[in-house]
Amino acid sequence: MSDPPPLLAARRLACGRRRVLLRDVDLEVRPGEAWFVLGGNGAGKSTLLLTLLGVLRPLAGEALPPVGGDRAALGYVPQEPRGGLALPCTVAELLAAALPDRLPGAEVVARVAAALAALGIGGLSDRDLRHLSVGERRRAFVARALARQPRLLALDEPAANLDRGAARALAADLDRLRRERGLAVVHVAHDLDLARRFATHAAWVDAGRVVAGPADGILGRADLALACGEERR
Repeated sequence: MSDPPPLLAARRLACGRRRVLLRDVDLEVRPGEAWFVLGGNGAGKSTLLLTLLGVLRPLAGEALPPVGGDRAALGYVPQEPRGGLALPCTVAELLAAALPDRLPGAEVVARVAAALAALGIGGLSDRDLRHLSVGERRRAFVARALARQPRLLALDEPAANLDRGAARALAADLDRLRRERGLAVVHVAHDLDLARRFATHAAWVDAGRVVAGPADGILGRADLALACGEERR
């Protein structure tokens, strides 16, 4: 039986904003895989993710359209979500705003409720987003992406500014959803311990290069362990 087609793929990709930051990137993300993109600050992790998602234009090589070009099947959680933080907005309204206008109202309500329940925050539905804790707000934005019913979920530093317990709980919930729904999940992360616990695949970004593949081979690198250890201090 052949492998399913990749939901994200890069072939000899070069990426950057004003100059080439990473070059010769080759990787493929398939359904059901949990990828952790690891590396030091400024290494290019977020730039790589945004290029793979089609937000940034490749400087060379090729990034295939994510999810076969079906943008509705992509859920993206940025590192510092800005939408909904300046104006009054309930958690339910935040999620509903991410859904297509063509959906019937009953389906919108059902998707919002299901996404909140999947992250264990159903009780926050009517809360003002501005008054949530960092951990609650992070879960609300993940739920917003889940409400789209994606096949690919991409998250930029979902554990940033969370304590270790909250970070591990969120990663565990994401892993449960991956296994239950066959999602592909891509985390940009610093936490090597979370990667060792939950990754099926990993990409190590360092010195303009990306080494990517099954987690067992990537996470055993001594230089990666040292760099991630330095990031946590």
